[in-house]
Amino acid sequence: MTPSTEYAQMSVEEFEEIERHAPETVRLEFINGRLEVKAMPDGNHGEIFMWLLRQCMQHRPDLNLMPERGLKVEKYRKGRARTDGTLAPRGHFKGHGEWSSTDSGVLMAVEITSHDADTNRRDRVDKPVGYAEAGIPVYLLIDRDNDTLTVYSDPKNGKYQQTRSYPYGADVELPAPVGFTLDTEELKDYAH
Repeated sequence: MTPSTEYAQMSVEEFEEIERHAPETVRLEFINGRLEVKAMPDGNHGEIFMWLLRQCMQHRPDLNLMPERGLKVEKYRKGRARTDGTLAPRGHFKGHGEWSSTDSGVLMAVEITSHDADTNRRDRVDKPVGYAEAGIPVYLLIDRDNDTLTVYSDPKNGKYQQTRSYPYGADVELPAPVGFTLDTEELKDYAH
């Protein structure tokens, strides 16, 4: 996932310039040296995010689940990902610009799959590597194609050492530093 810079479509600086001028209806990311267009969320995507937000607020009122947060990811922070949700202590992003470092404070990145052609590579392949390389302790993938939640944890040497998948309806353990259990019964309403 970490191509050398000669294989990248453009530099990070060039990507950030393009992203600054993109219309609000377009969400861009720079993953694995490639410009990515992230699908706009549909209604079920938004409802699933709100379900997760309520769970986080209930279990960890000391944390915020920030939607659509831009993070510097991958080895040497050469990637730019816009998470569906980023869990961090309240006030953590105060004074940050468009793209935040993950060096301290980011506890969990969240992605909710979209029904587009790039979901498999982006959410299931590239992002687990990019988030692990950035040292994000937990990556939660809510996979609407498979009706599962996958918890990635314990990042070391650019890879998550622990990966566990759960079907909708199961109790999902989010390991430290997040440290609570999700009740996913409500997600059955969004199964396909």
